Amino acid sequence: MVKRTLPQKLEILADAAKYDASCASSGGERRGSRQGDGLGSTTGSGICHAYAPDGRCISLLKILMTNFCIYDCAYCINRASSGVERARFTVEEVVKLTVEFYRRNYIEGLFLSSGIIRSPDDTMADMVQIARTLRERERFRGYIHLKTIPDADPLLVEEAGRYADRLSINVELPTPAGMAELAPEKDPRQIRRAMADVSVLRAAARERSHTGKRPARFAPAGHSTQMIVGADGADDATILQSSATLYAGYKLSRVYYSAFSPIPDPSARLPLAAPPLRREHRLYQADWLMRFYGFDAPEIAGRSGMLDLEIDPKLAWALSHRAAFPVDVNRAAREVLLRVPGFGTKTVQRILAARRHGALRFEDLQAMGAAMGRARAFVTLPGWTPRGMLDAESLRARFAPPPEQLALF
Repeated sequence: MVKRTLPQKLEILADAAKYDASCASSGGERRGSRQGDGLGSTTGSGICHAYAPDGRCISLLKILMTNFCIYDCAYCINRASSGVERARFTVEEVVKLTVEFYRRNYIEGLFLSSGIIRSPDDTMADMVQIARTLRERERFRGYIHLKTIPDADPLLVEEAGRYADRLSINVELPTPAGMAELAPEKDPRQIRRAMADVSVLRAAARERSHTGKRPARFAPAGHSTQMIVGADGADDATILQSSATLYAGYKLSRVYYSAFSPIPDPSARLPLAAPPLRREHRLYQADWLMRFYGFDAPEIAGRSGMLDLEIDPKLAWALSHRAAFPVDVNRAAREVLLRVPGFGTKTVQRILAARRHGALRFEDLQAMGAAMGRARAFVTLPGWTPRGMLDAESLRARFAPPPEQLALF
């Protein structure tokens, strides 16, 4: 193996980590420390930026422990047969980088993933040792997200959750058939067993004993997963149904979607081109609708099984269900209001609170922050009706964004 300097390793392994999308630090809390001991900062520039639910930007050192791997997944740039430039950090090197970057206010935490070296247990043990050393020896109080290895000993995964704020276990592809074709060395059943174990441990960590004693903390910021989009033939309906099953079955904090990116020396089983980046964006929007707006996976994708790339999935649903509109804002139930394009969850909360005191008018919704340029075609209010504005083709033309513009809704 070529002997490399620490900066050279950092360049290789930080670049390799960019293919893992499951790197959000939402939900993490600063760990308390006595008399000011411990490291930490909430400001400063960083390497990778993730965003909390409140919109706060969080800087993370996002690296692989190594991009050597004994597996040969067809879609992975770090697969065993790849000719990619290789590097490997030692445990102490990762600890040193994290602490030094933290002290300089470059980062607020660490996202650590890895290829599989020697065996799943050996790799997971090294990752746990990194987290343990940071917490116990270095008194590190920042955020730690570990991408765990499903085939590793469950005791190692349990120990990882004692030190990490968040764990992720990537399902990689949305269907077992896709896994069998492109990653036959991985077992979808084992991945889900590992996710179930983490879910059980997280639930146990939230329960107090009969004496009121708190159990040991375990991944308090939750656990997440990632699916690659466009490497196999799964349509959007299949992807969303898989996500819905994962959310319901394992209480995941997030499912991340990563558009397949063509890799050097690709397998003949892979597509020649990447899917449109907008497809990934639409899946995130659809995921949001399932989690916060009461939509079910089958109704979002529609009969075609694919999300509309020109308009967001909420507007697409509204245009295909024009009989459900216009909605009387002063009478409609919460679940109906949430389906109005231009109404977010906070807007709906404000509407429900304000209309207890009297009928709302068009200008009242504008003052609340509702996107009335979008919503006005779908609602009725005193003094306002959309009349002929529900024509699907004209609305589609009006709201389809230019190629470079991608908004949430």
